Amino acid sequence: DINPETKQKILDVIREYNYVPNNSARNLKRADSNTIAVVIKEISNSYWGVMLHVLEREVRDRKYCLVLQNVADDEDEVELALQLEKEKKVKGIIFLGGMYNYDESRLRMLRVPYVISGSGKTVPEDTGTYPKSALVTTDTEIESQSMVDYLCSCGHKRIAFITSGDEGLGRCHLNGYKRSLEKNGLEYDEKLIIRLKPGKRIYTIENGYNCTCELLKSGVDFSCIYAISDTLAVGACRAVIDSGKRVPEDYCVAGADGQDIAEYYHPSITTLKYPRVEIALQSVRTLFDLINRKKVVKRQILGGTLIERESTRKL
Repeated sequence: DINPETKQKILDVIREYNYVPNNSARNLKRADSNTIAVVIKEISNSYWGVMLHVLEREVRDRKYCLVLQNVADDEDEVELALQLEKEKKVKGIIFLGGMYNYDESRLRMLRVPYVISGSGKTVPEDTGTYPKSALVTTDTEIESQSMVDYLCSCGHKRIAFITSGDEGLGRCHLNGYKRSLEKNGLEYDEKLIIRLKPGKRIYTIENGYNCTCELLKSGVDFSCIYAISDTLAVGACRAVIDSGKRVPEDYCVAGADGQDIAEYYHPSITTLKYPRVEIALQSVRTLFDLINRKKVVKRQILGGTLIERESTRKL
């Protein structure tokens, strides 16, 4: 309903001054915005790099903007998501990493669609006509059990375990570790469990190195180290070699994630390769289906692949 002459004057001014709309100002006037939020636990973990690249590309291709929200170790990702919903007026949220079991009552406070990706087993039941949430992940407990099963099949009876703690993914991995020991008739020994201290950066080569040095100095008997991250496994290998021992001749080492560093380190590291690209693709596609009120699969569990390399051997 604008006069063509007035419209042309406006377009001329836009060209003259290279005007670009201020999305923040526009969003203040709108009920929502074309923005997707990714709430990510420990953004410094290199594991997320491939997934973030896929998410950013898929969101951009749909003419949306992506907002990253890092979650510190002592922060609640659901609380941050609720703040993002109010402040950024996001259309949808992807939770990347973080808790294993979320508080369903807190999740129900979110009014926008969301997908829990990469971890978690909790997805509230939908009470409305259209679904609002979904889960796209791997079953970390089962994958961890499969790795320990493999190590047991190689003849290992004393498997040291480097984990992030007793909550979240660390607990999932530990449960799988315990289940495998029970399945293979082996006793659980708390002395073989190395729990990383909470901090800003957990899954680092340095942490894997320091933990393994402490383990070697402790005198605890073991033949293999299983770390829940490939970066931790690289640090473990370095510590074994620096102690004058060899991998895998004296100690075997296995990791999890399927990061590039595991393949190109020497010796190359046996690992659990998670389908990161597929998880990211399914997560973003599922989120947009939720936004567009389409039917979705509420729980998508994608399996990992155990890749045997030079860092392990049969005893």
